[in-house]
This record gives sequence, C-alpha cells and structure tokens, in this order.
Amino acid sequence: MARLARLVGGFGAFLWDFVVGDDWVGAFGVAVLLGLAALLVHVGHLRAWWLLPPGVALVFAVTVRRAVRALTAAAARAPRR
Repeated sequence: MARLARLVGGFGAFLWDFVVGDDWVGAFGVAVLLGLAALLVHVGHLRAWWLLPPGVALVFAVTVRRAVRALTAAAARAPRR
C-alpha cells in the first residue's frame, strides 16, 4: 500500500511539473480558457472552439512578457565587470 501511495504521489508530482512547469500563470490561463469554453458550450449552446486559439496566443504573450521582464530585472541587478 505504501508503494502504491509513493507511485501515485510521484505521478502527481510529475503531472504537476509537466502541466504547470515554471510558470503557473500559463497553466492557470489555459485552465480558465478551457473552463470558459466549456461554460459557453454548456450554457450558451455555442461552438466555442474559436475562443481557444486567440486565448492561448494571449496567454503565451503574457507568459513571454513576464519572462522577459524577469530576465531584464535580473540582468539589471547583476554586478557589472
């Protein structure tokens, strides 16, 4: 039983690292997009596939901008030679 618990825990850790990775904002943004699309399909009876491509592009742009800002800030704090 303990071996199964370790196996499930290890798989959960792998899955978290694979989905979330280094940036939780991207994973959260995609989860919100999927939830919004599901809500539109369920409540509005709409085909919501069109929401995902521009939404994912927007989430990607936000995550890249955050990464560039973090690198720029780190470079500014680094000692100069």
